[in-house]
Amino acid sequence: MNISLYQASAPRFVNMLKNLSAILDKGQAHAEARKLDAAVLTGDRLFPDMFPMTRQVQIACDSAKGAMAQLE
Repeated sequence: MNISLYQASAPRFVNMLKNLSAILDKGQAHAEARKLDAAVLTGDRLFPDMFPMTRQVQIACDSAKGAMAQLE
């Protein structure tokens, strides 16, 4: 049985992006429950030398998009 690298990789990226979406939904629900501005949370960093959350999400999406474009 032959399987392409695309077929092996695409479901993993889809799963990762769905998990990321669920995390972002939880963050939005937390912000709404605490009456916080969601933009404050997306601009925060978990550790000082990390990118802000918005950049982390952008990197995750760009990585998936770039990898799939190369494998298509």
